[in-house]
Amino acid sequence: MLEKLAKQTAIYGISTILGRMLSYLLTPFYTRIFGVESYGIITDVYALIPFALVVLTMGMESSYFRFAAKAEAEGGDIEKSKRKLFATTWGITSLAAVLFFVVVVLFRNEVSALMGEAYVANPLYVVTVAAIVMADVTMCLPFSRLREQGRALTFVSLKLLNILLQVGMAVAFWGVGLFDTEFGVGWAFVANLVASMVTLVAVVVASGRVSLRIDWALLLVIFGYSLPLLLSGVAGTAGEFLDRQLIKYLVPTESMAQLGIYGAITKIAVVLTLFTQMYRLAAEPFFLANYRKEEFVAMNAAALKYYIMVSMALFLGIALYRDAFALIVGRSFREGIDILPVVLGANVLSGVWLNLSFWYKREEKTQFALWVTLAGVAASAGFGLLLIPQLGYYGAAWSRFAAEVVMVAISIVLNRIYYPTPYAFGRMAEYVVLALALFFVAECVEVESVVLRYTLSTVMLVIYLVYAVWREKIDVKSFVKHILRRG
Repeated sequence: MLEKLAKQTAIYGISTILGRMLSYLLTPFYTRIFGVESYGIITDVYALIPFALVVLTMGMESSYFRFAAKAEAEGGDIEKSKRKLFATTWGITSLAAVLFFVVVVLFRNEVSALMGEAYVANPLYVVTVAAIVMADVTMCLPFSRLREQGRALTFVSLKLLNILLQVGMAVAFWGVGLFDTEFGVGWAFVANLVASMVTLVAVVVASGRVSLRIDWALLLVIFGYSLPLLLSGVAGTAGEFLDRQLIKYLVPTESMAQLGIYGAITKIAVVLTLFTQMYRLAAEPFFLANYRKEEFVAMNAAALKYYIMVSMALFLGIALYRDAFALIVGRSFREGIDILPVVLGANVLSGVWLNLSFWYKREEKTQFALWVTLAGVAASAGFGLLLIPQLGYYGAAWSRFAAEVVMVAISIVLNRIYYPTPYAFGRMAEYVVLALALFFVAECVEVESVVLRYTLSTVMLVIYLVYAVWREKIDVKSFVKHILRRG
């Protein structure tokens, strides 16, 4: 079964990497077109959009996977049950999305004032962003249906379409000089909106015709499962964007400039972010669909071990070469590159917490998700209030890292008490300690030559990879042959 998970991860991963690489081309593109303050607006908006998506989707994605698996287990007319489930979950999220858009349009001036001085002069910024949110929320459940049906290639093709359209529109707008107009950075949001609307139409067609008829009795049952997920999702996403909002409101001078630098540097962690994302896309429906399998505990433990092994290799591969990765962003953004290892560490911990969350979703103890994420928000806010006024975006990076540490620690304790899983903590600690030791050795050795410095970094990375291959007894030759044969 782990091979099935690996295959799904690879399918989602290849497309996600290709798509996100295209998307992340917008980072060097925008950081060279816009100044740090204008890019701060982009950072601010794209930190808030995921929060809106979590609120408006109401935990329906995980609920759809869970109740679809239940329909299969219970038998009967499975397809009819799934259609009713999809119509209900899609209907309620679409309704919420439309209502959200209408409210923002009606109160656009008030919303602009709440978001800050940079938005007051252009209320159309918030209207455009609200339209993006409406489209993205409406397409969430159709995309979830594709994942539940195992239609990974269709899923990733449509995701790629979305990203290609957005990048293409951005380049076209730049080519005709729209970014130099008064609306300026707003055209970046228009490019996103066009891509989202086209993708919405495409995914609705691809997912199959289903009437948006809400079964209110079924919805009440679903809400019993999804409400804790919604609350935990709100808290978790708030924790993820809280660092950016605290920069905006706590940094005494040039807050939007610092926000722009922080946002640009976090984008450099693209490879590790992609790995965590593609793992989530494959693992969530995989583990929830197989909730009755006796092997769940063993698979979950093994998956976390291999996640740590790979993610720490990616950590080294980016952190050791961060001077080269800094070239991705414009020159005025590179002063913040030293926060990159901290951001990478937080991303690793985010994936660990994801893996630790599957057991309580499986057991329908989703209230634990709320407890854990609220603790994370409290940690992020506490450390942010303490560190950001003095350290700026450095404090934001460390506050996010601290929040992830708190969430992982609490999740481990809850797991040991309520659902003991034989996680290989010793083996995972080996990978973490070795990676950090190699990183600090490379940092402490002073080498003036760029060539020698990169040679040292490469030696450190190779040591880690060789150790991991030896420790897991991986037959590299057979593994490569297996991959080539499957390809």
